[in-house]
Amino acid sequence: MTAVPSHKSQLVELSADALRSRLYEALGLYVTAMGYPKGTAEQRAPMWLAHMLRDGWRCVAAVDQNDELTGICYGYRGAPGQWWHEQVRRGVIELAGPGVADEWMRDYFELTELHVRPDSQGRGTGERLLRMLLDNVPNDRVLLSTPEGRTRAWSLYRRVGFVDVLRNYRFAGDPRPFAVLGRQLPMSSS
Repeated sequence: MTAVPSHKSQLVELSADALRSRLYEALGLYVTAMGYPKGTAEQRAPMWLAHMLRDGWRCVAAVDQNDELTGICYGYRGAPGQWWHEQVRRGVIELAGPGVADEWMRDYFELTELHVRPDSQGRGTGERLLRMLLDNVPNDRVLLSTPEGRTRAWSLYRRVGFVDVLRNYRFAGDPRPFAVLGRQLPMSSS
């Protein structure tokens, strides 16, 4: 676990074993940050555990002085056959054609989760987590999906240079519209 000081919270890189040991704490943060119903953590736990086995998986967390998680961020190398990859590829092909889908999705890192506890938001934690996670990622691009609407997450992604790849997309099993955003890597220090 590598630590980097960060204002009131400290950023730490978590191994898969370290995240497994804090999985329900991390999922509780996720459920709270997203406003999901009780029971979502149990539903998502197997998915998060499976993600930890994917090529290029990495995770960064923010912890407070009591060693409680205030933020969590993870992702991995996107690849054909993964659920999210196939959903997004289909949507981009429908919107812009296979050439655009191939360009965005040939070598990308999927930013799968980025969540900050509501009482810790607005302090730059999300951006610090994002930058630390993406530092030295070997992929050409990073892609993510986020619910449509004006949120702190949306503002963060725009501020650090993410552009529209696909808008108002509906993933199978979720009625909300999502935006798929992407940007070139590496991220600049600005």
